[in-house]
Amino acid sequence: MKSFRDKRRDNRPPAKGRAEHVRPQPAAAPVRSEAKRHETKPDDRFDPKPAPRLLTRRDGALPAERLPVILEVAPNQDYALLDSGAGEKLEQYGPYRIVRPEGQAIWQKALPARDWDRADAIFTGDTDEEGIGRWRFPKMPLGETWPMKHDGIDYLGRFTSFRHVGVFPEQASHWDHMASLIAAAKRPVKVLNLFGYTGLASLVAARAGAEVTHVDASKKAIGWARENQEMAGLGSKPIRWIVDDAVKFAEREERRGSRYDIILFDPPAYGRGPKGEVWQLFEDLPGLTDLCRAILTPKPLAVVLTAYSIRASFFAIHALMRDTFAGIGGTVESGELIIREQSAGRALSTSLFSRWVA
Repeated sequence: MKSFRDKRRDNRPPAKGRAEHVRPQPAAAPVRSEAKRHETKPDDRFDPKPAPRLLTRRDGALPAERLPVILEVAPNQDYALLDSGAGEKLEQYGPYRIVRPEGQAIWQKALPARDWDRADAIFTGDTDEEGIGRWRFPKMPLGETWPMKHDGIDYLGRFTSFRHVGVFPEQASHWDHMASLIAAAKRPVKVLNLFGYTGLASLVAARAGAEVTHVDASKKAIGWARENQEMAGLGSKPIRWIVDDAVKFAEREERRGSRYDIILFDPPAYGRGPKGEVWQLFEDLPGLTDLCRAILTPKPLAVVLTAYSIRASFFAIHALMRDTFAGIGGTVESGELIIREQSAGRALSTSLFSRWVA
């Protein structure tokens, strides 16, 4: 993944490796919801937004910078982008071959039609109903869930009515980086995962030895995340699962003096919290980024921001992160998350990211 009902991810703008260039971000699809992601619209029935957080520019030197950074996920036994093109992508998730829309795949397919025709599930987008009504199963009807793995962690893939499958494999680069920071710290580490969705990042952090707080506005997504924890055999690990609005939760943590060593936040371009709280990325992201700095421990390790479905360059969020973390040292790394295609080796860009590392 999210504390606000998301977004995103249709073109995740709904992503290990690095490169030395970056491409411009194309116009993105509309925001999706948090069980990831029904499109939502403003509603006058809800109370107006509270006054925005008062922001002032911090003194001190800007952190060092590293950019562009391209974090790449290559095909493996758990997940592979088999092919893409003509507005679609062909993926292998464990036992299933899946076809979904992909607005950024503006090139032509490399594999012949017979390979695409072997798909087990095809997202059609022909209905707005909840459940699996937007999927077509050419071979045999499939259940909502199926067993999957990520780096030895068992979880459930899901056919959702909003084209997503319960995991965003491009995030694996961030998960690996976070796990390495936790292991290298040689001390107790507290991780806050805002907009956490079905919890793979939280499970990776918990397995690495961290104490995790996972926040998402969707009660359904939290239920899925708990289910994944049990399936992964990590039920004894210290994970707090919280249904809440990300900003309000972070504000309360600031007042309570709760602090975290690593913060992940993956906000929607537009969304609603559980009580109708409205989120607009360009309006609200600066305040939430400031809050994330405010709730760091005295010896923090990292803050990771991922942005999907926005009409912007990664330079925008890079500048925001450097400004917010002025005077604290460290380095801000920014760029894109990509998935390397198996068929022709092309790179599918899925999202922008910026992360501050101590």
